[in-house]
Amino acid sequence: MQPETLKSVFKIHKETSLFGRYIHHDSIVPLLEKLDKKFVVDVVGKSVKSCPIFSITFGQGAKKILMWSQMHGNESTTTKAVFDMLNVFSDDNHDIQHILSACTIKIIPILNPDGAKAYTRVNANEVDLNRDAQDLSQPESNVLRSVFDAFKPHYCFNLHGQRTIFSAGRTNNSATVSFLAPAQDEDRSVTATRKIAMEIISKMNDNLQKQIKNQVGIYDDGFNLNCVGDTFQSLSVPTVLFEAGHYANDYMREQTREYIFQSLMVSIGYIANTVIDGKLYKPYFDIPKNDKLFFDIIIRNANGLDVAIQYHEELVDGIVKFIPKIEKISNLENYFGHKEVNANGFSVLGENKRSIQEGNEIDFVVINNEKILINL
Repeated sequence: MQPETLKSVFKIHKETSLFGRYIHHDSIVPLLEKLDKKFVVDVVGKSVKSCPIFSITFGQGAKKILMWSQMHGNESTTTKAVFDMLNVFSDDNHDIQHILSACTIKIIPILNPDGAKAYTRVNANEVDLNRDAQDLSQPESNVLRSVFDAFKPHYCFNLHGQRTIFSAGRTNNSATVSFLAPAQDEDRSVTATRKIAMEIISKMNDNLQKQIKNQVGIYDDGFNLNCVGDTFQSLSVPTVLFEAGHYANDYMREQTREYIFQSLMVSIGYIANTVIDGKLYKPYFDIPKNDKLFFDIIIRNANGLDVAIQYHEELVDGIVKFIPKIEKISNLENYFGHKEVNANGFSVLGENKRSIQEGNEIDFVVINNEKILINL
């Protein structure tokens, strides 16, 4: 599909009941209940707090794709995109029937429901599930591994979200979407398995470059066998990491959601239509590596220094709040702000015109007697 077609398909099939950052078990159960008979919904296990973990299986083809979202409970953008995609496959759309004939797709929409409910990265035992692939100490980790072992996928999609700090290379371009073909050994060898994942990523990048030029990055490929993607890659199953990042002024990640949706559709379509042998992997290396060059706000030229402010996400009464915190007061000429303010040499003060310090939580600053709101 061309970008304009993908945009149209997204607009028609966007799941409007899902919005913002706080997506959890109660958000998706009504959607699972209304799926038609072409989808098989199973409870594949339970979380630490006995919340059901669901899988959704559809398609009849020989090529098997396994994907999972919200392994980290506060990374919800990809979950929204998954349900947008499910709405597409719910339609009797002849343009996608070949995908259902070629592929069988199994999705775990929320692997970490306790973390999703609490809006935390970790599970209820405060364990990062993406560092538990070898120990398998947590019920959620065992659910994913048991599904992997039973389903025997040919491809894995590991769906995540990343912070606003990431740039696409050493540039003033936010990494709106990032990918990775994880390493499968300490040497980060470009193996046959990785080449297949790299080829799929290259095709997704081709589509995104037509819309968000220079805003796609490659996540760090340092090898860690405790990470799920590295483990599955090491078992010679081509695995692709998706990272939903920041688009300008899109703190609800609704625009990024569309780009993840498009990437899912492009990648699944490519798998359905292609015998992927990894020979077309080289464009992967043209995608810049992620760097950490962004703050949410930088106030420039404040008595010769710059003030960096970062939003910290906190769940308050069922609503995700973005709490501004002073992250750094320094010379930040090599960094960028998603929003920048020029203090023109004046001091930057806090409440009651007090001096500010790193670590302060603030809703506004005062510059030359002008009050400037900095919260979202």
